[in-house]
Amino acid sequence: MRAFVVKELAHPSKITLTPNYPEPSKVGDDEVLVDIYSSGVNFFDILQSQGKYQNQPALPFILGSEFAGRIAKNSPIPKGSSFKPGDRVFGAAQGAYSEKAVVKAKSLLPLPDALTYDQGAGLFVTWPTSYEALVGRAQVKPGEWVLVTAAAGGVGIAAVQIAKGLGAKVIAAAGSKDKLDVAVKYGGADYAVDYTQKDWNQQVLKITGGKGVDVIYDPVGLIRDSLKCIAWKGRALVIGFAGGEIEKIPMNLVLLKNISIVGLHWGAYTLKEPAHIPSVWKGLLDLLASGIVKPVIYSEVYPLERLGEALGALERRETWGKVIIRIQEEKEKPKL
Repeated sequence: MRAFVVKELAHPSKITLTPNYPEPSKVGDDEVLVDIYSSGVNFFDILQSQGKYQNQPALPFILGSEFAGRIAKNSPIPKGSSFKPGDRVFGAAQGAYSEKAVVKAKSLLPLPDALTYDQGAGLFVTWPTSYEALVGRAQVKPGEWVLVTAAAGGVGIAAVQIAKGLGAKVIAAAGSKDKLDVAVKYGGADYAVDYTQKDWNQQVLKITGGKGVDVIYDPVGLIRDSLKCIAWKGRALVIGFAGGEIEKIPMNLVLLKNISIVGLHWGAYTLKEPAHIPSVWKGLLDLLASGIVKPVIYSEVYPLERLGEALGALERRETWGKVIIRIQEEKEKPKL
């Protein structure tokens, strides 16, 4: 099978496709074999290929995590599982940049009928992050103001859509006009501000009539500047530090505005709060099935042979939405 195999730790631009890698031969009692159709591109793939990520498989290993596909016709099915061969699924497992992968059944979910494999391939990591942040941690209410930074990125544009689905008024913040246009056109943001401008937080205050935003959703590392336009009793969601800086927050602002700084580490729920995960997916899949939200895919879908190019574009922040690698063409169209 074709696979993107890391044989020596290196930047992904230096790794080439392996055309005839052995197919998986062992499937455990709690696992299934999946034919992968599409895979989602993540920044941590770049780190893992260089040995810089927190989860490092032994060499050689197949890169990639998020995917969508079908349970293989010859796959065993774990006892008690509701899955069957041929089911359309999405999920996560090491080795998603290949034609086949062995996956823990508990790491799979049924792919909604209305979604393509390309759309499903970017669901597993980004969407529950945004959903749990806004619904579980910030408890966004209809009519509230929500500011989303990096609003054209994978988690950002999901957050824009989810906040809109909750009835909030959304201000998208990004670093270029093109990305702001994406957040408005595809995400549905009500307003847009360029956070490279010095007075951007003053623009946010003006948009909200001087009140400020009730919720900040920040995967960049812009909490400190965003607190200048947060409302009384606002909630600031710390999602990540894509900008590279782990901020130090002036705690006097937290005190004077009576605000909350709220963290969200979705990956930790598997260890710390596994019983909560099904309710998050239930709410999110219901929202996706309703058509209120829809995965946004970058304008160019890359073939597996051009994975290094896709990861490079992501690393340079040239992309928006979710970058997708198409492993093989789907033979059946989704039910719209």
